[in-house]
Amino acid sequence: MRVYGIWRMNDFSPNHINNDAAIFKAVIELVEKEGVTITSVTEGAFLKLEDYNDEPIITMGRSKELVHHLKMLERRGVLVINSAQGIQNCFRTLMTQALLQNDIPYPESEIVATHSDIGYLFDRFGSPGIWIKRGDFHAVHKEDVSFASTKEEANNILAEYAIRGIDEAVVSKHLFGDLVKFYGVDGTDFFYCFHPYDLNHHKYAAYEQINGLTAHYTFDKEALQQAAIRAAQVLGVSIYGGDAIVHADGSFHIIDLNDWPSFAPCREQGAEAIATHIFNQFSSYIDHMIYKDEDSTDINYV
Repeated sequence: MRVYGIWRMNDFSPNHINNDAAIFKAVIELVEKEGVTITSVTEGAFLKLEDYNDEPIITMGRSKELVHHLKMLERRGVLVINSAQGIQNCFRTLMTQALLQNDIPYPESEIVATHSDIGYLFDRFGSPGIWIKRGDFHAVHKEDVSFASTKEEANNILAEYAIRGIDEAVVSKHLFGDLVKFYGVDGTDFFYCFHPYDLNHHKYAAYEQINGLTAHYTFDKEALQQAAIRAAQVLGVSIYGGDAIVHADGSFHIIDLNDWPSFAPCREQGAEAIATHIFNQFSSYIDHMIYKDEDSTDINYV
């Protein structure tokens, strides 16, 4: 098979540039060992290709321009892993709407315009404050996921978003408990979860500063895995990771889910699971794309 591999732009790997590159490299090497020819390109380079011929695509790309282009390719039958629609569904507003509408355990949240006054949400969500997250995309800057402890601070954060051209934000209730990070791959048994502060593997320190040190509350890992699988299916991503808050009673809420994260603490196992998933997808794709020309007995392969 001829396949394109699209690397993620550094701008979309805040504090994890090397880790994101490492998991993609590991997966590509495993796939290539099985005889698949992969042409590696950047997001920008792929958009400029003039000789692309609907080959399957493995992508960590996230730019809106790339996602829009990949969605058009998907509509004409191109295999894209992760799905471009799934990548878009992980943008914060779309993710929040989808998870809440499908009864995934997710924090009480409201989508607001960045020019609005959200002081009333302090009365609704209570102390110690609220989380404000840009709605149109993933977190790129640390301010894109911010905790506000006062009404004035909250409105200032929204005003800054508006200046940056961000029209919507997701405002969520703060949840008390342990932060747990997880990774999963569709169609495999792979699932890995851990407490990120124990390994100093986290993007932002704000949560631990607010909630204190990890208490290591007991929880049902299988239940978390099943909730993560359902969340990924709702969003349409097959290579995914996210964050959850585990409460003192063992219950939990998923607070974020992303397409193809770094898998840094479990890179070797994660890469093997991702490669297995990709080969399974290739197998199904070939079954659909092999055909006979009406005037020939030759079998043609994409």
